[in-house]
Amino acid sequence: MKSITEKQILAIMPHAGTNAARYTPWMNRFAAEYGINTPMRWAHYLAQIAVESGELRYSEELASGDAYEGRKNLGNTQPGDGRRFKGRGLIQLTGRRNYRLYSDAVGYDFTRDPSQLSRPGNAVRSSMWFWNANGLNRLADLDNVVTITRRINGGFNGLARRKAYLERAKKALC
Repeated sequence: MKSITEKQILAIMPHAGTNAARYTPWMNRFAAEYGINTPMRWAHYLAQIAVESGELRYSEELASGDAYEGRKNLGNTQPGDGRRFKGRGLIQLTGRRNYRLYSDAVGYDFTRDPSQLSRPGNAVRSSMWFWNANGLNRLADLDNVVTITRRINGGFNGLARRKAYLERAKKALC
């Protein structure tokens, strides 16, 4: 399965509305680059971004980012880094360190203009880069939603919702 349709996204994320049409072409553009190319990989990816992005409604964290201030594990070492590098993209890439790693991977410096990660193409590509960089395709192949959730979220926030979206996604795609 190389691509996804707007109809499939809406079957998984019924509240995505017109955002499904906005994000579908970007997902299809970058999926092959990051190995999201089987029904199970798509199902897990879409289930996770459904929770992380509020069904494609948010590509920037609603919180201010103050909670990340001074978090050395995120690479936030300069004053203001918490707000500047708060979660963006469909998986909510967070912290100066992650922005730098992603910037190095794609050849554009998002640390200079972090808000660019909120734009649809960048929001999708950064989420797929994170997915691939953290070995989540292999875990999707194993149908391991718990470990995928921990790698994305750092814990198990929204695990029940992620499982529910995954079941929807499997019905729509598998």
